Amino acid sequence: MSKVLVPLANGFEEIEAVTIIDILRRGGVEVLVASLDDSSLVKGANSIVVQTDIEISTITAESLDMIVLPGGWGGTYALADDANVQRLLQEMDAKGKNIAAICAAPYALNKAGVLKEKYTCYPSVEEEINKEGYQGDSAMVVSDANVMTSRGPATAICFALEIVKKLQGEETYNTIKSGVLATYCEEV
Repeated sequence: MSKVLVPLANGFEEIEAVTIIDILRRGGVEVLVASLDDSSLVKGANSIVVQTDIEISTITAESLDMIVLPGGWGGTYALADDANVQRLLQEMDAKGKNIAAICAAPYALNKAGVLKEKYTCYPSVEEEINKEGYQGDSAMVVSDANVMTSRGPATAICFALEIVKKLQGEETYNTIKSGVLATYCEEV
């Protein structure tokens, strides 16, 4: 079974985080939801509180198949400033393991030095990233090497489905896509 880490920090975008966790679990992926400290409760940008499974300092890159960062500026800045998140991103990239980020979170990938040439993000965040290769609204999901990025809350289902396809295969992807009525998701 594939294992994915979804780290949450106060100010995370709830639609993105919950959608990613839900779609991946529907696809048979083991999802670990991690906090940045010893608090098991993390408050999102819209005051929705999510209980985490584990503290990020206890996670190693070897134990994961992928790390996925949800957006939300408050959460993104915290992920970009957290030494454990940055370490995991760098270790995962060095091993060629899968990395994904949505909305503002590609900012944290860029800070870790793992964001690839082609990427997308929430409009205007590319100005904060200040890196060539921004794909704009040309696609809901952009993949480049081992890194996958997406635009924001409205693309979260398509983004999570692409992760399912990458980790669990086309058949599982099609089953989940059909089951959640996400026929509007384009192939990447």
